[in-house]
Amino acid sequence: MSKTHFGFKTVDEAEKAKHVRQVFDSVASKYDVMNDLMSAGLHRLWKRYTLTVGNALPGQSVLDIAGGTGDLAMGFAKQVGPNGCVVHTDINRAMLSEGRNRLLNLGVVLPTTVCDAEALPFNDASFHVVSVAFGLRNMTHKDVALGEMLRVLKPGGRLLVLEFSKVAKPLEKLYDLYSFKVLPKIGHLVAGDSESYRYLAESIRMHPDQETLKAMMQTVGFAHVDVHNMTGGVVALHVGIKQS
Repeated sequence: MSKTHFGFKTVDEAEKAKHVRQVFDSVASKYDVMNDLMSAGLHRLWKRYTLTVGNALPGQSVLDIAGGTGDLAMGFAKQVGPNGCVVHTDINRAMLSEGRNRLLNLGVVLPTTVCDAEALPFNDASFHVVSVAFGLRNMTHKDVALGEMLRVLKPGGRLLVLEFSKVAKPLEKLYDLYSFKVLPKIGHLVAGDSESYRYLAESIRMHPDQETLKAMMQTVGFAHVDVHNMTGGVVALHVGIKQS
């Protein structure tokens, strides 16, 4: 049986999705609070920038993959307006439920569905914009998922991949100290779960760096890919354009 990584561990490919699901089942209820603590609120700026670059127009259709608690879905819903459509999805039912409830509490009603990014249940050329924020690194076959995202995009459509990436060299030691010493302690104190946050730190280190991910997107067929580094490379926004 083929192997893959789960953080720094090696597991059977068939088992990775189950392990990832357990992590997000554990952190779902504290996800938003932990995001604010982990990033000192910067995740809000990263997502706002992603929405600005995405620039969905009134009446357009958007697919938000691994949408979690709904930050991007809510932002895109404002952009596309009442005549547009934003589909909010996640492979993890607990995360999706948290997001759906949060959106409903804010008066935002969106189509919401549990689905696997490696086998999207949508027709070819269905969406003007596809987004995935902090979800790609948890996917077992990233190339397959990227290919599916390309498939469901309309010609000329945009894929937005917001993800942790490789930090600038001068920041590496400080970033490692924070990731492996401080972050698990915050997870233990706030969410009662240090192991899940240790996995999150490990999964970031195993994710392709900026240039590798750009090459992956080009290989699956994106005609043009731009990379926007933010906060010294802590995160990067990859923008892939489907050929018209």
